[in-house]
Amino acid sequence: MSGNIELLNTTLAAAKAADRAALIAYLPAGFPTVDGGIEAVKAVVAGGADVVEVGLPHSDPVLDGPVIQTADDIALRGGVRIADVMRTVREAYEATGVPILVMTYWNPIDRYGVERFTAELAEAGGAGCILPDLPVQESALWREHADKHGLATVFVVAPSSQDARLATITAAGSGFVYAASLMGVTGTRASVGAQAQDLVGRTRATADLPVCVGLGVSNAAQAAEVAGFADGVIVGSAFVKAMLDAPDEAAGLAAVRSLAGELAAGVRKR
Repeated sequence: MSGNIELLNTTLAAAKAADRAALIAYLPAGFPTVDGGIEAVKAVVAGGADVVEVGLPHSDPVLDGPVIQTADDIALRGGVRIADVMRTVREAYEATGVPILVMTYWNPIDRYGVERFTAELAEAGGAGCILPDLPVQESALWREHADKHGLATVFVVAPSSQDARLATITAAGSGFVYAASLMGVTGTRASVGAQAQDLVGRTRATADLPVCVGLGVSNAAQAAEVAGFADGVIVGSAFVKAMLDAPDEAAGLAAVRSLAGELAAGVRKR
């Protein structure tokens, strides 16, 4: 079975044709439970998310700040496994029909087996993977299997990335490029920063791939600001924090659906 890279491509293209940015939501699998995580994905899509990243919880998430680390810890203590991540992708995709990617560090894939992981992700209806710590020069094996199974390979670029490096990364990637708005870890911030707009411009100069910005966006105003220069707005910590702060799961689901609605309105005010 082929993965859903084409669904991802057409979804991003449709947002562009509508003269807006796409809203991309991030939620960890297994948080607060596997079933609860699946319901959370459904809730953000119901609120207006165009694409969802399902995080594969990791004990040493080098890109993620304390909010997502807390959620990952809850998921790992709950016994989440890669099979649960695949189940989350499958059930979320079947319920919503939107592109579902997995965001994961390289070590779990390496231990699980690249062929096994890509085959199972494609069979689950996944659209691809975001791989923040896989160096592009070491990605040939992954890309071979991802291409074979119809999966996008999304690399992360940062404000420190030089133009030559950006060109190398965008030439190897597919789906979109994940532009980290600033140097640091994930988390909500008072401002997204001018570095993000410069990075998007420099990245676009190297390829035709959509460029989506993450790290720091937490409200409609910030989403509108980023949507003014990016193809997609990625929000993670704000959704996770809404779940963590809720008194119970039902309240958490209502909170993330409401936040998705606010952010979806924001990307339409670019």
